[in-house]
Amino acid sequence: MNCAHCGTSLPEKRRRDQVYCSNACSARASERRRKDGQPVPPRWRHPALTADDPVLRAAARHAQELGQVGGWNPSTTRCVLDGLVTVLTSLPAGERVPLSEVRARPQRWVSRPRLIEVLTDLDLLHDDSAPAIRSWIDRVTSHLAPGFINPVRQWLLVLLNGDTRSRPRSASSIYVYFGCIRPFLDDWAAGYDHLREVTRSDIRTALGPLSGSRRATATSAMRSLFGFAKKRGLIFSNPTTGLKGRPADFALLPMADEEIRAIEQQADDLAGQVIIALAAENAARTGAIRHLTLDDLDLANRRITLAGRPQRLGDLSHRALRRWLHHRRATWPHTTNPHVLISDKTAHGTGPISQQFVTSRMNRTGCSVDRIRKDRILHEALAGGADPLHLSLVFGISHSTAARYSAVAEHLLADELDQTPQP
Repeated sequence: MNCAHCGTSLPEKRRRDQVYCSNACSARASERRRKDGQPVPPRWRHPALTADDPVLRAAARHAQELGQVGGWNPSTTRCVLDGLVTVLTSLPAGERVPLSEVRARPQRWVSRPRLIEVLTDLDLLHDDSAPAIRSWIDRVTSHLAPGFINPVRQWLLVLLNGDTRSRPRSASSIYVYFGCIRPFLDDWAAGYDHLREVTRSDIRTALGPLSGSRRATATSAMRSLFGFAKKRGLIFSNPTTGLKGRPADFALLPMADEEIRAIEQQADDLAGQVIIALAAENAARTGAIRHLTLDDLDLANRRITLAGRPQRLGDLSHRALRRWLHHRRATWPHTTNPHVLISDKTAHGTGPISQQFVTSRMNRTGCSVDRIRKDRILHEALAGGADPLHLSLVFGISHSTAARYSAVAEHLLADELDQTPQP
């Protein structure tokens, strides 16, 4: 292809919309058009926007709309259109694009998350990939002794998928459970050929050095593994029958004045202020804060819905949310993310903020969301006369948890009465 003004041959590696060899030729051509009264030529458009295939044309227009609403970089939009051409060209009518093909076929500079978002919105994507945790299960169990591979692998798969009598567990729970018992499985495999040979004495020996939450978690994992193996007929007897884990070592005590002052001094980030306010006034968990959406807020009536439970919105949370929402609108005016708290990474998508987002802000204060949340529940127990029913209704916690907070509150109130000087 040659320059439209001087006829110089254009380089092979050039932009697809380039028609002049330099800015000088572009300026001279523009000046000549003005003198001759010629109209401005139409701007270059991506071929996908005018393609004969209606599916490709609709997908290209949808990608262009998403780019305008989400504030995509123009080069990102062009690359996504290139990716649509790659995966949708010659696609049989009525079929969807496999996810594995989206990850493999387009060029490396095509944004896969944006391309997947476009195809998902138009129901053109078929997820044919295996979950990462399934590959992890196959990988970690393959290193076990032969007699331990089958029962442990089946146990992990049931934890992942659930069965008729148990619900599926989260991936993090599966990672923690297997991480707790893997050292014990390796030790037992050194002396035994199969899981059925493990005895109750071996269980006690393994749990002996552990204490606190580590012992409680390891006990739960072992009871789950051997209970599953016994139910499926993989072992003859369950060596964990009647085994009880020691309760985790924790203390429910009010926060010290130094902790409160440290939080007040370090909470200079607007998102961090929202996190602290919701934990301090509504005893919100980290997951509820991360998944809080704009539809869950009713600032006019000072109401908020956390984890599906409507609650009153306190003054501290109300002020923090108003400041954050003003900052959110000014920083990401075109974002389509429905969540209240967003970041630079999630502003261009629809997912919630990560756990690390919350942890990094709380680390600055030297305190965790769970610590603030427990202090709020304990404060309510002290103010409400240590009534477990009241705590259960206000915060939606279980009766056993409410009873534990009430017991601590009664103990603290009794100490205050003992220390009160008698007239």
